[in-house]
Amino acid sequence: MSAPLDTLRQGAAALGTALSDAQAEQLLAYGSLMLKWNKVYNLTALRDPASVLTHHLLDSLAAVAPLQREWAGKGRLLDVGSGGGLPGVVIAILRPDLDVTCLDAVAKKAAFVQQVAAELELPNLRGLHARVESLSGSYEVISCRAFASLPDFFNGSMHLLAPGGVWLAMKGKVPSEELAALPAGVSVFHVEQLAVPGLDAERCIVWARKPAA
Repeated sequence: MSAPLDTLRQGAAALGTALSDAQAEQLLAYGSLMLKWNKVYNLTALRDPASVLTHHLLDSLAAVAPLQREWAGKGRLLDVGSGGGLPGVVIAILRPDLDVTCLDAVAKKAAFVQQVAAELELPNLRGLHARVESLSGSYEVISCRAFASLPDFFNGSMHLLAPGGVWLAMKGKVPSEELAALPAGVSVFHVEQLAVPGLDAERCIVWARKPAA
């Protein structure tokens, strides 16, 4: 077994997620595609496979077990400001029961996600070029990673969250100031600290839903 595969499997296991052979291969293939297309699409500031593995793949995998806990069933997931597909593509690989839409305002980034869906044969994944404010539809889970401030994220996607659905916002340090400025109609029910293997940085997920009427 190759070193990247070892690192990926061990990291995923430490995050409470067991990878099948196919999932591990798809994740590594996605990382390779990101580096390959990076010169044209400017998907990431990272330039080497080891950094992509820890800072993108494992960092996004950290959300998979918590998401399984908060939303175990089928549904539609919208990943806002997804860029090259983080964490949306990783979630699509691990959760074939979720229909994942990676939304980005930059056309070439949405096109890249479409390319990934085709090359990795992920029928539950699509890239969409649009602004979140102008989108219509209904999603059981709305995620973001390193996107805008929490108030902007919640305000922009409020009209898209299905009844009973959840917001999953991946952040670095606990964003205390942003949490103090939440819009009406948003109820944060859990701020979950994450420890990402190989990543010496603070990470958390802010979980929220609409308050019960």
